[in-house]
Amino acid sequence: MANEQAKHEHDHDKGASCGVPKFNNEDIIVRADIMAKTKELAGMIFTSEEVQQFQRAEKQIQGNERIQGLIAQIKKKQKEVVAFETTFKNADMVAKIEKEIEVLQDELDNIPIITEFQQSQSDINYLLQTIVTVIRDTVADKITLEDAQTEDPDECM
Repeated sequence: MANEQAKHEHDHDKGASCGVPKFNNEDIIVRADIMAKTKELAGMIFTSEEVQQFQRAEKQIQGNERIQGLIAQIKKKQKEVVAFETTFKNADMVAKIEKEIEVLQDELDNIPIITEFQQSQSDINYLLQTIVTVIRDTVADKITLEDAQTEDPDECM
């Protein structure tokens, strides 16, 4: 598989782009070394405290009958809302059921493990966004430095 990822076969369009290849997204195959580092980073993220806390909270939620019951009730009521909106066109029932959902959601949100779970989701999202931002900014900085060191060829101007 590494050999497949190392291959990079596609047509280069050298017409109006001054010899710079154009790639379609589906034609791009990530180099094996980049893929290996990506998997290494994913493994490091998986072992982070944020992900470990998320997994602990998720297991507790899955094993908690009260929480699972509340989630099931909310899902059932959400289906009822859709039915009363679309099939029965009954706005009064929709409003009544939405208030019932709100009460159930408030009860669910006041369970400490739910708060921990939501916080861990937020922490993981922040971690991933930070990683993507650092990679993006680092690549952009390097591209900017490279551009400053090279001159545009005359035939491309």
